[in-house]
Amino acid sequence: MEDRDGKAARYGMVIDLDRCTGCGACMTACAVENNVAVPPAGEGPNRSLTWMRVYRVNNGRRFPEQRTVCVPIPCQQCDHAPCIHVCPVTAVQLDPRTGIVAQVPERCMGCRYCMAACPYHARYFNWFDPVWPEGMENTLNPDVSPRMRGVAEKCNFCHGRLARARDRAAAEGRRDLRPGEYLPACAEACPHGAIVFGDLNDPGSDVARLHDDPRAFRLLDALGTGPKITYLSREGWVRRIGKSRLDLLRADRESVGEVRAHG
Repeated sequence: MEDRDGKAARYGMVIDLDRCTGCGACMTACAVENNVAVPPAGEGPNRSLTWMRVYRVNNGRRFPEQRTVCVPIPCQQCDHAPCIHVCPVTAVQLDPRTGIVAQVPERCMGCRYCMAACPYHARYFNWFDPVWPEGMENTLNPDVSPRMRGVAEKCNFCHGRLARARDRAAAEGRRDLRPGEYLPACAEACPHGAIVFGDLNDPGSDVARLHDDPRAFRLLDALGTGPKITYLSREGWVRRIGKSRLDLLRADRESVGEVRAHG
């Protein structure tokens, strides 16, 4: 889908960690919208499917100095996604019209190379055939097909919602989508407005403005994957959790160099 200037969209998300309370509404909304199946009772957490997972991180100090932050982590929708390059059957593709990293379950052969390549642990494997309690299948989203056993899956920015928004625009004779017309379930469900979604290529959008906020940071940015999920926090220790060991090593080397230069 192209915008009014004829440029491809580049959808991204900004998550304000100072607002996030870890309520899990984003996880629930994601699972309901995308027909994410629940594993059989008794299975461990490593067999579950959670496209949006909220992690709890603390600053490593003891009470009363201890502080905690909740960090929702979906697929980071990388511009240079490692999962794309390792997939032997092109089941992972970057859509040039939207910037969304798409997963094609019909092509996936279950090798799980993509899971091994993802530095964010944001990919999941279907260990079981999708089943729901009796009667609950009537509540499934008809716009999203459940995935079969033996394939990998992940967040796709609620592609079913994007398809519906495009259909509405086409019915009205439009090629472009209006701001806010397409919104993933997690952003809509967050009760604190911690998740902002939009087109990063639109300089007038909230997501583009917040993307360059002084509080902004990205997870493992030094790896060069180009994540389109940006996090915000006023706390320095929170921003530090986004750094990889490569970042920390570079910082140590720079500090050593400064000491030598002024020694």
